[in-house]
Amino acid sequence: MIQMLSFYLSVVSLFGLFTVHPFYISLTDMVYKADEQRLEIAQKIFWDDLEVALSRKYKTQVDFLNTSDRILLDEMVREYLLDQNKIHVNGQLISLEYLGHEVEEDAAWFYFESTNVPRPREVMVMNTILTGEFPTQQNIVNFYVDQRPKSIITTVDKPEGELRF
Repeated sequence: MIQMLSFYLSVVSLFGLFTVHPFYISLTDMVYKADEQRLEIAQKIFWDDLEVALSRKYKTQVDFLNTSDRILLDEMVREYLLDQNKIHVNGQLISLEYLGHEVEEDAAWFYFESTNVPRPREVMVMNTILTGEFPTQQNIVNFYVDQRPKSIITTVDKPEGELRF
């Protein structure tokens, strides 16, 4: 657990250090809000890598910083990310609602939520973000229940992981 925490802190620090990054990584934080039976999700992805994936998928040039059609960009992002993220809570696939995104210097945050989510005992997460474009892509997923995180890392060879609470 200490090694995972050290790795996580290192990765979070590295997100801010490189404009051109020699690694491929995303970070997903999922927070279960018990009093509202809601799951809130924030994903941090290097926007230039996501531009590559979206450009390939939609066969058009995608530009996060200078988009001419924000609505179309959000629709492409929504469709891609919903396809690349699947979450089962207690054996049931939950539906995610895409809320939008905001661009930072070298990465962007993407936001989702799901309502009427039962208290998680078992969570299966599939996260294949960018694994089709970058074979060394790693996706760190932190899932919080009662402010305690459990984490997995998904890759092209291991696209999903299970967490038990």
